[in-house]
Amino acid sequence: MNGSVVLLHLAGAVALLLWATRMVRAGVESAYGDRLRRRLRKYMQKPLLAVSFGVLLAVSLQSSTAVTLLVGSFVGAGFVSGVAGLMAVRGGELGSALVVKILSYDLTLLVPLALVAGTFISMSSERLFWRQNGKILVGIGLLILSLELTGEATTPLRDSQLLPVIVNYLASDPVTTYLLAALMTWLFHSSIAAIILLTSFASRGLIQPDLAVVMVLGVNLGSSIIAPLLTRNAPPETRVVPLGNLLMRGAGSLVILILFLSFKPPVEFLGSDPVSQVVNAHILFNTIILIAGIPLSGLVLRATEALVNLKAKPEAPAETVFTQEISALDMSVINSPPLALGNATREVVRTCETVDVMLRRIMDLYEKPDQVGINELAKLDDRLDARHAAIKLYLAKLATKNLSEDEALRTQELLGACVKLEQVGDIIVRNMLAHVQKKMDRKLEFTEEGWDELTEFHAMVVSNAHLAFNVLVSRDSYTARQLVHEKDHLRDMEKRTSEMHFQRLREGTVRSVETSSIHLDTIRDLKQINSLLASMAYPVLEEKGMLGGTRLKTVTES
Repeated sequence: MNGSVVLLHLAGAVALLLWATRMVRAGVESAYGDRLRRRLRKYMQKPLLAVSFGVLLAVSLQSSTAVTLLVGSFVGAGFVSGVAGLMAVRGGELGSALVVKILSYDLTLLVPLALVAGTFISMSSERLFWRQNGKILVGIGLLILSLELTGEATTPLRDSQLLPVIVNYLASDPVTTYLLAALMTWLFHSSIAAIILLTSFASRGLIQPDLAVVMVLGVNLGSSIIAPLLTRNAPPETRVVPLGNLLMRGAGSLVILILFLSFKPPVEFLGSDPVSQVVNAHILFNTIILIAGIPLSGLVLRATEALVNLKAKPEAPAETVFTQEISALDMSVINSPPLALGNATREVVRTCETVDVMLRRIMDLYEKPDQVGINELAKLDDRLDARHAAIKLYLAKLATKNLSEDEALRTQELLGACVKLEQVGDIIVRNMLAHVQKKMDRKLEFTEEGWDELTEFHAMVVSNAHLAFNVLVSRDSYTARQLVHEKDHLRDMEKRTSEMHFQRLREGTVRSVETSSIHLDTIRDLKQINSLLASMAYPVLEEKGMLGGTRLKTVTES
């Protein structure tokens, strides 16, 4: 097999590895993301608990970068302390290393089992939750398969005449090797994929153990660079944790590299075979950084806060930002219906984004109410009302033009969606913000069970909102059917939530009695919001003949 064919097979195996890793992460985030975020915010108040949950979260998401970004957003929002955030990321890095350890075992038998089970679950259910679980299983199967393909693709490299020359050069220049591994990891955006590739090379004798350890340190440097680059334009508070992680993990890899090159310790203590040596070196490094991070987190936090404050730029007032917004409603193309409808769609999508922000922020205010946040959310509703009025006027003018039947229907669909979005904003501000104000004024607290029920209910509504926004743009009948099915599931969930709440009332739980009206009214408001959003799917289903009266027909998508 010639060199170009070998490299092609290797590139295909690595591409499948990256794709499968992201497939698993996307499935976990969609099916369990909101639950994981709630648990993370709940257990991150104490640094040691933050470490444990960081490990679990990284194993679930198969990405330490995802953990860093998520924790950074929580620290930026003030939900957790900077020290707890840094320790959670330390746990996330260790969890990511443990994922590689798990994947280093022989998991060949899991490939057909995961693929068959995942495909069956995905095809046998209309529920988004179960389809995402099926996606996770398929992703795991492809991930393990990619490891086998990577091993097969690297086998012919043993006989390569060029490879020893490259390896000898890298062995003589460890700094270049270290930086090359960091660059490779940054390109992959995945330390798991990079370490797995190293284990494939090491297991076939393509790189020596000492060189592999240097590359492991480079992988950790490259992985620590990803999150700071992704958050470079974020608010200073959000950048604290990613930059702090870079200081701890990136600087730590450089220090360990210098020590390793200076003392040249034998690598046999890391394991009896090359794969164990690479994987255990990765785990040992992150364990050392975790232990060092316990006393050093406060110092790193202060240094990082000073760094981001030096680079912080003053933010423009919200009113200034709003006045600088450029509307997509171009009146010069009003006589060209296709262009005008495109402009209106763009503006409605921006309205969807505003509603999404409002829907997410409202539960943050339930958890941590403050007057500034309440006022900011009310301003967002003013922006929503102004945009709604502009879109309505634009579509009214467009309706007077010579429209085809499809264009007239699309005009009505956009107008109806815009009205529903404006109603969602009103429910959030007029009803739910009033509950927040009441909770803050009376210093009320939900029971842990009640709060978990509310946040789970809210998470499902947010997920359905994203489906509704997608339907509005794509007009995909399958997604529309899925949205209506989720509405039925939410109704069942409301019944269970109410029954559990009334059970706590019968038991005389004090906090349940104090917050009863807020709890029940919030569930009602969220259900009403969900109904408004789900109704955005009806025009698509009606056009496809998939609605029977007011109910969804039980038909099979062809």
